[in-house]
Amino acid sequence: MNNLIGVCSWSLQPSGPEELAERVRSLGLSTVQLALDPVRRGEWPVERTLPVLQEAGIGVHSGMMGTLGEDYSTLETIRVTGGVVSDEHWDENLHATEENARLAADLGLDLVSLHAGFLPEKPGPDRQKLVERLRLVADRFADLGVRTALETGQERAPTLLGFLEELDRPTVGVNFDPANMILYDKGDPIEALDALAGHVLQIHIKDACRTKTSGTWGEEVVSGTGQVDWNAFFSLLRRHDLSVDLMIEREAGSDRIGDIAAAKRMIELHKIGSHSVGGTS
Repeated sequence: MNNLIGVCSWSLQPSGPEELAERVRSLGLSTVQLALDPVRRGEWPVERTLPVLQEAGIGVHSGMMGTLGEDYSTLETIRVTGGVVSDEHWDENLHATEENARLAADLGLDLVSLHAGFLPEKPGPDRQKLVERLRLVADRFADLGVRTALETGQERAPTLLGFLEELDRPTVGVNFDPANMILYDKGDPIEALDALAGHVLQIHIKDACRTKTSGTWGEEVVSGTGQVDWNAFFSLLRRHDLSVDLMIEREAGSDRIGDIAAAKRMIELHKIGSHSVGGTS
């Protein structure tokens, strides 16, 4: 089993590629999952971003794309606006997909993750719409040799499994985030990982505590201090021999560097993963 430890670029809240490189290196890491949209939009010009990361010895192992119109204010707003659900922004999101696919290919990436949106459990027009849209998204990436990883958490594992079967795209898998299962109150992350293991293409290392009030968010916390059973989690990684990258994600808190460093130490205590990588992709 071979697992590289990296960090999600957005978790470090960098103002640009120079600051990203500095913060990644300060953590003793050399692998990132890169948010593609700032590069795609020209806020981080690719001709500047790549040389900066290369010079710092930082490899980009995967990309992440967001979708226009997402509103995470409440569980209900993200249910309506998340992923590719919104009719209002679908044309723009498909166009962004095409641009992100070309960018990923230019960067030499073979994996991009995204949130699909809340997947309906039962057959019907809403579920069929998402199936058709995600087939288009997957095909745009696959045409350029890029796999697609759907983020977990907004549905229970059996729903996602059934959706992947219906989607019927061999290049589509899962970016497994155990904390999201807790934040959205969608079941036990250990049971979910066991069920989804055959489809996992990448893992986000993140932790959370479940909500005590139905219909509200759980709380994201520093990895190792929440309700993810990391002993069981890493044991499952070994049992399933999952050789996928472990990307540390932190989307809350006032000390991102310290929290990410704590997550890195937790992984190392379980004797999982390595840090070195050559090249830029």
